[in-house]
Amino acid sequence: MAITLTEAAADRVRTFMDQRGKGVGLRLGVKTTGCSGMAYVMEYADVVEDDDVVFDDHGVKILVNPKSLVYLDGTELDYAREGLNEGFQFKNPNVKDECGCGESFNI
Repeated sequence: MAITLTEAAADRVRTFMDQRGKGVGLRLGVKTTGCSGMAYVMEYADVVEDDDVVFDDHGVKILVNPKSLVYLDGTELDYAREGLNEGFQFKNPNVKDECGCGESFNI
């Protein structure tokens, strides 16, 4: 099981964490919501929880709870700019379908 970051995503996470001035890594997860059933959750983590699965990629710790890891295994997180838009993009090989707005998915 693994979750990875592109170099661009890792650079952006490090920049945000430096600006925050604290944190141990990036917490990724999923929640039930949206038109297709699930949505990604991303936040900065200040502590590693006992049940967290921790990955380290490009010097950034990625923390995931075991329930979310089932849905996120194999995911690569990228950071991209497209025209005036920029943001993180999840490349999840487990996704079977996404809603039209791109905010939710199902497996």
